[in-house]
Amino acid sequence: TGQRVPLSSDLHAVLAASARISADTGGAFDITVGPYARLWKIARAKRELPRPGRLEQFRKSVGHAKVRLRPGRPPTAELTAPAMFLDLGGIAKGYAADAVLATLADLGIRQALVDAGGDLVLGDPPPGKPGWTIAIGGRQHPDLPRLTLRNCAVATSGDLEQSLQIKGTTYSHIVDPRTGIGLTRRIQTTLIAPDGTTADALASAACVLGPDGLRPILRKDHPRIRAFILQKTGTSTQLTVLGQTD
Repeated sequence: TGQRVPLSSDLHAVLAASARISADTGGAFDITVGPYARLWKIARAKRELPRPGRLEQFRKSVGHAKVRLRPGRPPTAELTAPAMFLDLGGIAKGYAADAVLATLADLGIRQALVDAGGDLVLGDPPPGKPGWTIAIGGRQHPDLPRLTLRNCAVATSGDLEQSLQIKGTTYSHIVDPRTGIGLTRRIQTTLIAPDGTTADALASAACVLGPDGLRPILRKDHPRIRAFILQKTGTSTQLTVLGQTD
């Protein structure tokens, strides 16, 4: 706390993008969620809810405004609250995939697809093809559309396949940074965005926000993004498509 830490150009870019998307989503995406995420990881292992006192203890350590970035050579970051723990899992894979695609392009390789653990960043399509064919539902949801895409990114987040039931309530492995509580809705989101960094982060935020919360954000700040949102209630699954033409 209170110490300015010099940053590499890559880490500064990730933290700056995180700050922008946190602001756009009202904190639904937040890399300072680390303390909460750790508590829920323990909760899943023990199959019991985190103690309210522990959640309250870490509340002062969570909040995207508590990461202070300063330009310079090198740029620096300061964590302004005690016991902060940054979790870049919701954005770093997308950024890394963007970097790989950019490196390939610098080498003259533009017809490429980069797969970073399910986060896809697409370059020019294969020879003779209009684009890359992406089955956004994967094997689990073959009823979802198959899309032909190029020069964009696709990221999926959600808990339709990962969840924990405690005392009759199903909790997600995804934690709402604003409350510290695992999501109780069953949801999976797939976002198509101009770059992997944005797609990765907004896919996580979309799970927290749901369709109604995400719709105005896409219209206001991210008009080029499309979202496919699956919500499961009992045995029924509902698909909502947002962006561009919704």
